[in-house]
Amino acid sequence: MIKTVKTPEQRREDELRTIANYRPIDDDFMRELFRDDLPLAQYVLRTITGIEDLQLISQTTQYDMKRLLGSRSICLDVFGTDSKGRKFDLEIQRADSGATPQRARYHSSAIDVEFLKAKEEFTELPESYVIFITENDVRGEKRLIYSFERTETSTGSPLGDGTHIIFVNGAYNNAEDTSELAKLVHDLRCKSADEMYTKQIADKTRFFKETPEGVSIMCKAMEELCNERAKEAVIYEKIQIAVNLLNRGKDTFEEISALTGLTLEEVQELAKELDHVTA
Repeated sequence: MIKTVKTPEQRREDELRTIANYRPIDDDFMRELFRDDLPLAQYVLRTITGIEDLQLISQTTQYDMKRLLGSRSICLDVFGTDSKGRKFDLEIQRADSGATPQRARYHSSAIDVEFLKAKEEFTELPESYVIFITENDVRGEKRLIYSFERTETSTGSPLGDGTHIIFVNGAYNNAEDTSELAKLVHDLRCKSADEMYTKQIADKTRFFKETPEGVSIMCKAMEELCNERAKEAVIYEKIQIAVNLLNRGKDTFEEISALTGLTLEEVQELAKELDHVTA
């Protein structure tokens, strides 16, 4: 059966429908809400951490950490640094599998490696906060927020290593809780700006959903994201083919490079990871 090709008008209607259904807790929408908006990131971080005088001096969405050769790279949803040098990683996770304690640990350790230069003392490691806002209550205790620090198991005294891991329960819904954090979590689930309590988030949501300029930005962002994911899918397929060929063990690196379109260096790196390098 030939797939029906949609007209430009139909594609536009699909885009508008998608934008109308977006919530701040949805990755694609969240990325645009926080993009180049340091005040909004600062407000959210202050609300979650309780650090009232937190002064954010830099903020980046989709911050890549790919400097660990042979290690799994990660891309932080929102990454910021405050006036005291503290590092903040804010992650929006709808899937429970994306908000495991092990993942939080890995993010925390990646920040350590990223920001301790050669020959610096370990005591110069910056204080760091890894924060997961989850759509479901991944900890299962029906609390709004779960904060973790390393402590001595017998006495509970803090280790004081400067690491903080926080889970915010995006499913929390208690009408009697009027705290700023409870209002923020409520707003993250809303599709309409009119339903939101937090002015900063409501204003940005209204801009991207109700103004021609904002809708245009969202449509362009959706198109770019679609193209990016298509390219990633092609690369992933090439890597899977290369892995299968390496496991088969009948082809040279040069042949695998020619068959998959990967560079020779990329094939060699894959071989190292698969422990296929021979003397």
